[in-house]
Amino acid sequence: MQVNDSVHSDGPSVVPDEIARFSALADRWWDPSGPMRPLHAMNGLRLDWARRHLPAPRAGESAPVTRLLDIGCGAGLASEGLARMGYDVLGLDASDAAIAAARAHMLAHPLPPGAGPLAYRAGSAEDLDAEGTRFDAITALEVIEHVADPAAFLRLLAGMVEPGGVIIVSTLNRTLRSLATAKIGAEYILRLLPVGTHEWRKFITPAELGTYAGQAGLRVSDIAGMAPGLSGWRESRDLGVNYIASLAVPE
Repeated sequence: MQVNDSVHSDGPSVVPDEIARFSALADRWWDPSGPMRPLHAMNGLRLDWARRHLPAPRAGESAPVTRLLDIGCGAGLASEGLARMGYDVLGLDASDAAIAAARAHMLAHPLPPGAGPLAYRAGSAEDLDAEGTRFDAITALEVIEHVADPAAFLRLLAGMVEPGGVIIVSTLNRTLRSLATAKIGAEYILRLLPVGTHEWRKFITPAELGTYAGQAGLRVSDIAGMAPGLSGWRESRDLGVNYIASLAVPE
């Protein structure tokens, strides 16, 4: 696959160097033993937690479908899972290469009957916001630590969700333990991720996330740690490294 690391707009959701870095990995995104294997490993937990906190998918003539934006979707690991749950999913990423990989995977592995609609788009949240596009829910999984301005990013997302909706955010806590494990250990020692995948100073503490959420008019309705284990990733009370949060949009 030819790598195209173009970006579509500037703003709080786009850092060109970050997009270029992930674009270079696009053709191996769906390889469970490749550079995205940590995302593959935690994806089941992320999706299960999101399912329990998102509004139930609606479909049929009696009710409109539940529209969900998976922002920073990469090649669609979470987008496909969310569509399988029955949501009408738009996967959005600023990387052309990642979106090309997402579309290619969906063509090669069609969703089963009963899945919700799934579409992909190359662009940014700013592009959608300028069009007045609104969603019932948004997922931003392992995204906010890569954006230019996390507070402005959450304000942008908050304006794109219908009243009473939900934003699901998963990210990394900025602790000495996360520096040792998620940065130095994962990138330099175990080589689970390419070197340079994360910038530890951009990790976000739960307190900071709560502050940004409040500034955006959102409320943290639930939060949980995500921890690897011998039998796979599990939900935890320990927020010291990876965590996931549900942000409620007022009615």
